[in-house]
Amino acid sequence: MSEEIVLDESAIVSGRAAELLRSMKPSAGAVVVPRAVVDDLQAKAARNVETGIVGLRALARLRAECESSGVKFYVQEGAAGDPGRAAIEAARKPGARLCTADRSLRLAAEVLGVGSEECPQIAGGGAEPQMLARYFDEDTMSVHLKEGAPPLAKKGRPGDFRLEIVGESEVTREELEEIAGAVLQAARTSADSFVEMEANGATVVQLGNYRIAIVRPPLSDGLEITAVRPLVRLSLSDYDASEKLLARLREGAEGILIAGPPGSGKSTLAASLAEFYRSLGRIVKTLESPRDLQVGPEITQYGPLEGDFARTAEMLLLVRPDYTIFDEMRKTSDFEVYADLRLAGVGMVGVVHASSPIDAVQRLIGRVELGMIPHIVDTVIFVKAGRIERVLDLSLTVKVPTGMTEEDLARPVVEVRDFETSDLLYEIYTFGEENVVVPVREAGRARRRRRGEEGAEERLLEVLRSLDPDAEVELSGSRAIVRISKESVPRLLGRGGKRLLELEREVGLRISIQPRRRR
Repeated sequence: MSEEIVLDESAIVSGRAAELLRSMKPSAGAVVVPRAVVDDLQAKAARNVETGIVGLRALARLRAECESSGVKFYVQEGAAGDPGRAAIEAARKPGARLCTADRSLRLAAEVLGVGSEECPQIAGGGAEPQMLARYFDEDTMSVHLKEGAPPLAKKGRPGDFRLEIVGESEVTREELEEIAGAVLQAARTSADSFVEMEANGATVVQLGNYRIAIVRPPLSDGLEITAVRPLVRLSLSDYDASEKLLARLREGAEGILIAGPPGSGKSTLAASLAEFYRSLGRIVKTLESPRDLQVGPEITQYGPLEGDFARTAEMLLLVRPDYTIFDEMRKTSDFEVYADLRLAGVGMVGVVHASSPIDAVQRLIGRVELGMIPHIVDTVIFVKAGRIERVLDLSLTVKVPTGMTEEDLARPVVEVRDFETSDLLYEIYTFGEENVVVPVREAGRARRRRRGEEGAEERLLEVLRSLDPDAEVELSGSRAIVRISKESVPRLLGRGGKRLLELEREVGLRISIQPRRRR
């Protein structure tokens, strides 16, 4: 009796059924696909879900291969319903056997007494389809393929990259369909790969070290595939971080934001911090979607549980991590999860897009209570071109805001300071019913100017009192009025006024001499 092989959806989409067909003898059996499986793939394809499109294309090729090899192929009619259940029912027929790449379906078939087997691996399959890998070399950060356009590759390092054409002709839709199918099949057959997200017109796949986004109309104006590969993996020692900052990260920082524009190296620094805390003997976890941080196996990478990071956070509190790295915070719910975990005592490192350091802080305003911001975020690290460009320190105090004079205007103020210099850069407080971010850099410059004036005055007095113990100095803008005894004036001037000129250059002031009155 000839054997019938019943295929479920996973066997078709993964591409494993084609390998099985090549092992069958002509006229020795039949390939059966339940109608519910075809209907489910068609419904998904109608919604531009990649699984449906790839599955129908694979099914059409499989039927053509069956016809050319003499193996019978037919779709078994039946009641509409769950495609997995339909596949099991079709395999109940004597001489039939279920072929699936779905482990849970195979176990269910075993419980029900239905013969089944796991479909064979694709010959030559792996986590890097050659049609896509040929566009990459050792300097390639990402590849951008769109139908009707030449293939483009971004090469270099964060902050120092160039866009190059990496093909001789425009990419066709047929080529992109083949790549999309190979990517999805590899994601379903490789142990270190998975489909991260699948929606109407959009699919995100984590394929080994590659993050691949596939988009279709109506989401985009054409089929496009973007593949991103992490190019560098750094440790914290590779950054030009001061000892003061390293000490802060070891001992004081519990709520950290890593901010910067797209492609600046934020996620690379986040991965470095994860490894840094792990090396200190801390339990480190990550929250990512998609999961593409390059970290060691000791660090578990979590995605959204049932599509919700809030549910993942509940799970994390049971795991009790010391630090959690939250990559790519965008939505209000992401910031709420970050704040909730931080206030629960978990050290947090969040990654946000921002064009300037203060923009990262402003993204918190309105999402959390103003007075709670320093309790949630105490350190902001701004990254640009792969370098740590500035670090901000946040603290809460009660004071009269800069520029106000009345004592009854005192209120809680979030002070934002440059971490390295302690200069006050911004004040955040409630004014009326609005939360305002007020730059106070001018006050910082004025303070530095006063420090400079004090230094100039001390130097002038040092020189003058070596000539006249009762000499006096009065500063007025860019001028200094000095009063010394008449006898000391020639020595202050020097030959041809040379000594006075050198002193003016040293202190950066114009010096006017007035005789000091005798006491």
